[in-house]
Amino acid sequence: MANHDTTMPAQADAPRAQALAFSELADPPSGAQASLIDAHAGVANPLHNVKAQLSVHVGSVAVTVGELLGAKESQVLRLDRAIGEPVDVMLEGQVVARGELVAVGEHFGVRITELPVPLNV
Repeated sequence: MANHDTTMPAQADAPRAQALAFSELADPPSGAQASLIDAHAGVANPLHNVKAQLSVHVGSVAVTVGELLGAKESQVLRLDRAIGEPVDVMLEGQVVARGELVAVGEHFGVRITELPVPLNV
């Protein structure tokens, strides 16, 4: 039977983590936000008032249960997505848009860069 090492990497082998600096998102061009909100204002479709919870997928990493159980505070998990790659905007587990992470005050935001699925209802 093969012996598999399930320990976490030694501190010297651990990835180096750096804090990311996000530039502050400037105010949208005048009317841009209003046009997004009012794009369907003239259409009488009750679905346009239904709230939806979006999530943003930044990346993932595969670990063993042993690695997860051995995780320590301040340990860094290296995700599969490179810095600068677009993040996925998800609705019900489906990618509905892609974008880049930005800072909006003290919060994260996503600047939409791609709409791979038409958002028509």
